[in-house]
This record gives sequence, C-alpha cells and structure tokens, in this order.
Amino acid sequence: MSTLTNRVLILNQDYTALSICSVERAFLLVFMQKAEMIADVKDKFLHTVSKAYPMPSIIKLHSYAKIPFKGVLLNKQNIFKRDSNKCQYCGSTSDLTIDHVLPSSRGGSSSWDNLTTACRSCNSKKGDFTPQEANMPLSQKPFKPSFLLFLRNFSGNVDPQWYPYLGKSKEKNSVLV
Repeated sequence: MSTLTNRVLILNQDYTALSICSVERAFLLVFMQKAEMIADVKDKFLHTVSKAYPMPSIIKLHSYAKIPFKGVLLNKQNIFKRDSNKCQYCGSTSDLTIDHVLPSSRGGSSSWDNLTTACRSCNSKKGDFTPQEANMPLSQKPFKPSFLLFLRNFSGNVDPQWYPYLGKSKEKNSVLV
C-alpha cells in the first residue's frame, strides 16, 4: 500500500478541524510554510533522493481561513457514507441506490432528512409508498450530519492523534458529549 494514500487532518489557525487532505497536499503546505506540522505518522517518511521528511498526520494553517459555511455536501456518496454503505431497509451492501423516504411524487424533497440508502430490490419493493405503508421500517432515521460529525464518523479510518481535534476520546468510536 502506498504511503501517499494516508490522509491528513488540516486545522485552522485556532486549532479547529477544517478539512482532510492528501499527504502530498499537506506536505506542500508545510514545505511552502503555509502550515506547520502538529503530528506525524510514526515510523513513516516521505523520501527524496537525499532526504527523508516525516509524514504528516495533522497540520495547522499559519493564517486563519475564514469559512462562511462548513456543511456536508448532499450527494450520493455522502448519503452512502452516512448510512454505512448499507440498505436501511434490509442491511444489504450490494447494488445500492438512493431512496426518497417520502416519495418525490408525493411531495418528498431531495434533502438529508428524506433521502436514505436502499438496495435496488428494496427500493423497487417500496415503490411509491412510505416505509410505514410498505411495512418496511428503516434501520435509522435519515439525518443531516454536521461537518465535524461527518469528519469524525464518516470519513473512514481516523488516526487516533486526530481525536482531541474531532471531539472523540481515545476509546474507539467513543464520542465526547
């Protein structure tokens, strides 16, 4: 596995979580002195012909980045991530689609609170009905994730060094309240 597939947490100047980026981008930000490395990946290095650099895990920007709105983009991939890539009706992980809980033909919107992951079979079976009408209960109610919640819970494996910046304790999947 390439070391460049690792991800790096970017912190704003005030140490708030801002984004996740590739190792290459993080290294360039540090190298160009636009950011400083807060934590590196133990025993992993980026090598040039003559030098080895620690691989970043967390970097902090030198200048404060004003972000007017930090939200999670509503798209198919993010709905799948929120729903753990499982059909919310039967739990299947194959042939996934997006389902409108309240069908769009009946006034249902394309929003976080009305879209859920469904396999093609369940989506066809449910048809133009609500889950209650089709007698197909959802395993979880659709919700709009916050930016921090999305970074913390839905962006794949999180480096334990990130926990203090994402509101997560050191125990796996234990969220601080």
